[in-house]
Amino acid sequence: MSVAKLDHGGGVHNAARRWGIPPHHWLDLSTGISPWSWPVPAVPEHVWRRLPEDDDGLVDICREVLALPSNADCLPVPGSQAALQTLPLLRPRCRVGVPAVGYAEHAQAWARAGHEVIPLAYDRIEATLATLDVLVCINPNNPTGKLTDSETLLGWHQQLLKRGGWLVVDEAFLDATEGQSLAPLSDRAGLIVLRSLGKFYGLAGLRAGLVTATPDLCSQMAQRLGPWAVNHPARFVMAKALTDADWKQRQYQRITTAHQRLLTVLSDAGLQAEGDCGLFAWCKTDKANALAEALARQGVLVRLFPDVPALRFGLPGHDRGWAQLAAAL
Repeated sequence: MSVAKLDHGGGVHNAARRWGIPPHHWLDLSTGISPWSWPVPAVPEHVWRRLPEDDDGLVDICREVLALPSNADCLPVPGSQAALQTLPLLRPRCRVGVPAVGYAEHAQAWARAGHEVIPLAYDRIEATLATLDVLVCINPNNPTGKLTDSETLLGWHQQLLKRGGWLVVDEAFLDATEGQSLAPLSDRAGLIVLRSLGKFYGLAGLRAGLVTATPDLCSQMAQRLGPWAVNHPARFVMAKALTDADWKQRQYQRITTAHQRLLTVLSDAGLQAEGDCGLFAWCKTDKANALAEALARQGVLVRLFPDVPALRFGLPGHDRGWAQLAAAL
């Protein structure tokens, strides 16, 4: 089965070739990844030399940080992408609701595994839920930034659970919001939470994520992923980053301040921004295609959603970037 490659933003080298602007001159706002990464320390030589071990303490750290109950399990994975591609393999063919506008890898993974995929606007979920076996909710949504409250999510979960269904909650961007994680409730059957260190921690290149769910489901996923799915240096960095509470607090404040600045810059340019995620802003505009091209001609790369039409703007990480964005708009 041939599967189309999806666009996720990034691609600075491709943009450089297309527009004739050297890569180091680009301001890449297309991914929504934090422009400030957790400061990775030197990795000890033995970490590179030895195979990763499941009992290295990482899971205990994750359980504490996410406040998991004793009868929930936590599985480190090589990015939440690996988890969302594996989950569809753990169910027989069924009907799966996914966001009509959202991280498209979810829909593609379920369709690739032979499931019937139903794209849904958020205001259609309640009316459609009784016909679904699985509902995928991205919280906050990527790319719109829409945050769904815990009470609503748990209500959907209860309806699905009556039929042996699943609620899959992708919390990849949640740390950059005021939202509450459902991870502390993931001992409930049929509730699966995906977490990422790529976005808020600015460690997308590490490919590090987590799944929280019931032990049996985590065990099935671990068997599918095989041994040593998360390399030893990644596990080392994950353990250090997740326990750095002071940095996390500073990072949240830095992102919140930058997001307010981004909203002001966009408003000054006549763009109305939406969404609850501090790492990016979502702007619906009939001029999205033309504006994305105009920005690219000036070395500013944003994510274009031509079918909406809309643009997603990430955060500049330095004063030069803010000046470049303001001038390009």
